[in-house]
Amino acid sequence: MRKRLIVVADNSLIVEAIRSGLHESGMFELLGYTDPYKASARLIAGAGADLVLLDEADRSDRAIALIRSIREELEDVTVIVLTVGMEGEWLRRAFEAGAAGAISKAVHPTALATLVREAMSGHIVHPLSSVAGESKSTREHVAEQCSLTDRELQILQLVAAGATNSEIARQLWITQQTVKFHVSNIYRKLEVANRTEACHYAHVNGLVASGESRRLGLVASADAGRPAGRRHGRRSRPDPSSQHPLTAARD
Repeated sequence: MRKRLIVVADNSLIVEAIRSGLHESGMFELLGYTDPYKASARLIAGAGADLVLLDEADRSDRAIALIRSIREELEDVTVIVLTVGMEGEWLRRAFEAGAAGAISKAVHPTALATLVREAMSGHIVHPLSSVAGESKSTREHVAEQCSLTDRELQILQLVAAGATNSEIARQLWITQQTVKFHVSNIYRKLEVANRTEACHYAHVNGLVASGESRRLGLVASADAGRPAGRRHGRRSRPDPSSQHPLTAARD
């Protein structure tokens, strides 16, 4: 059964990227989006949403209050934050208010559905408290256990970020055929069948690199696997053209 989702954001580009990424997956039904100033637990409940994606905007207290109200009033609704920075005091407050996880806005749209699903399931094992301290040696240890070469680990991290074979080829200055060869070896060594499973494996086992690559990933709260999870919203300017609090999504 598809999860019913509402986006809280005032940036039309973000809304369109989310709509495109989720539509391709078939895992979610996008009910619509609403301006952060108009968002409320009552609106979300009335729409029958299971999940809320909240854009962080300026990391305001208003967003924290919205997360907290959703947690207190709607126990079965999960909130996931879309953020630029994957650490910091504001994000910690968002988790404390009830956010279930945070997804970087740098993530490729094609990877969004997988990351949202994993956050809702509590399968991502990067709690906020460990993000800053995760060591390179831990990733290398896991990679060695899987017999991944340095190049294969690099490509796996790009796959987990949602990059296509052509994008990986351009970034690493290699041919697409070489990328396919490495991806095939990665699948064999990890004993996975496709990109979704490889992405899942990379995040679950801590193979997503910190720094540049970490911006492409996801952070989950310690309570992410619980039925009620929340994330934060973003402050935004009201859309004067909007006649209703919730704008229906286009198919």
